[in-house]
Amino acid sequence: MGFKIAVAGATGNVGREMLNILEERGFPADEVVPLASRRSVGTEVSYGDRTLKVKALESYDFSDTDICLMSAGGSVSKEYSPKIGKQGCVVIDNSSAWRYDPDVPLIVPEVNPDSVESFTRKNIIANPNCSTAQLVVALKPLHDAATIRRVVVSTYQSVSGAGKEGMDELFEQTRAVFVADPISNKKFTKRIAFNVIPHIDVFMEDGFTKEEWKMVAETKKMLDPKIKLTATCVRVPVFIGHSEAVNIEFDKPITADEAREILREAPGCQVIDKREDGGYVTPYESAGEDATYISRLREDPTVDNGLAMWVVSDNLRKGAALNTIQIAELLVARGLIQPKKQAA
Repeated sequence: MGFKIAVAGATGNVGREMLNILEERGFPADEVVPLASRRSVGTEVSYGDRTLKVKALESYDFSDTDICLMSAGGSVSKEYSPKIGKQGCVVIDNSSAWRYDPDVPLIVPEVNPDSVESFTRKNIIANPNCSTAQLVVALKPLHDAATIRRVVVSTYQSVSGAGKEGMDELFEQTRAVFVADPISNKKFTKRIAFNVIPHIDVFMEDGFTKEEWKMVAETKKMLDPKIKLTATCVRVPVFIGHSEAVNIEFDKPITADEAREILREAPGCQVIDKREDGGYVTPYESAGEDATYISRLREDPTVDNGLAMWVVSDNLRKGAALNTIQIAELLVARGLIQPKKQAA
């Protein structure tokens, strides 16, 4: 007997990716139900070779559903996730709504799988920000080996992190450049085509953006509260795949060769680091892939026990949909949930 899974926000980029990955990875689901707002009811989405019709989240009864993969935005999750959890359905939420709640575990399965067991407090599990997810996958094995003191990260984040509207805006602006049409900004604060924008999410009082703050808070919650981290988050004209230039200071000595070997053995990591033309991964190559890729590993001579590296991952997969489904797989593998139909 398999599980009954609901995907809330099934018509969005991440929701559709969740449906793809559920089928790709053979998740033990007997039934998958796509959900969205009332205006999307009847919209067709793909699940493997099947076509499913979207139902309304607002009126859906979760009492016989085991897991809800929530990708409908923070305000929707704030309203519905507690109600869903009270019906005995575990919510795995992709928004920022619950990440900083002390009663909600924030999980990357390669990083802090044991923390998932506290989900019963609210029946909600949070998925981290896309830029944080790939970062902590790369940092965790190095932290275990040499204890990280400080991280400086600059991100190069694709427009898909801003949803379909972000991807459409890049496409439309790029086309406008070539045909000499006027260019307008709707989703982004400045033109994104052939440009970069050092601004993701809202500005905070200290001058950092909310996206930068998320990376700090989430790394501390999942990895180690003693790690000092500072980030500069930048939107770049790439459709899919986030990249990060990462500088790390450690308590203990660690060489680039040692780090390379550690990361080659680490779950979720793939090292491609040839010191030659093309011997590294770009976001284009990461699209559609599950791994967090690490390239350009080298020692940083400006600090004691320092390393620098380049980290790339598909933000729609590891940064969102894949990580969400890996959390669901973790619940099943550890026997933390059972199908309601079987229990009945």
